[in-house]
Amino acid sequence: MSPAPPRRGLALADLADDPLEEFARWFAAAEAEPGIVFAEAVCLSTLGPEATPEGRMVLMKHFDARGFVFYTNLDSAKGRALTAHPRAGMTFYWEPLGSQVRIRGPVEPVSAAEADAYFASRPRESRIGAWASDQSRELENRAALEARVRELEARFADGDVPRPPNWSGFRIVPEAIEFWQEGHARLHDRFAYERDGVGGWTRRRLYP
Repeated sequence: MSPAPPRRGLALADLADDPLEEFARWFAAAEAEPGIVFAEAVCLSTLGPEATPEGRMVLMKHFDARGFVFYTNLDSAKGRALTAHPRAGMTFYWEPLGSQVRIRGPVEPVSAAEADAYFASRPRESRIGAWASDQSRELENRAALEARVRELEARFADGDVPRPPNWSGFRIVPEAIEFWQEGHARLHDRFAYERDGVGGWTRRRLYP
């Protein structure tokens, strides 16, 4: 494993040519930091009704050269937003490390096989919860949700809990990734990667 990024005085030469490789280093540092409970927690930004910006915290479940994956109810507010406007942004902020990473790009659905494999890895209670929740819809009271959970526990008592047809994942295919490292007197280090159109990336330092 490569060493964690230094906290101060980053230079362009310190960063990998490939931003996915650089992200892997920063993410590993966040996972290793005792003060960070969920390194994978990220603010997902989408365009909602009338193209209004919306943000909420989700958990990034996987990343590789293809992009960054998260899962959701497809009928939720974010699921509907991404269907209507298939572009999104992600913002990671790891406060103990003074580090931030921003990602933006088009969004594509994951394959059914990917969604099935991840859903099967979830705890049984979470799989029941995915069936029970009409995410983002109005709920009369907590008791109604708990009653629905009991009904579904009985329904699936004798077997596995399959993936609901309206539950799957999205992948943000990055076209730009920005790394930000806290600096003294707000003189932060900030670097932007952008697709160059021929399969590679350009890199540049930005004013903080």
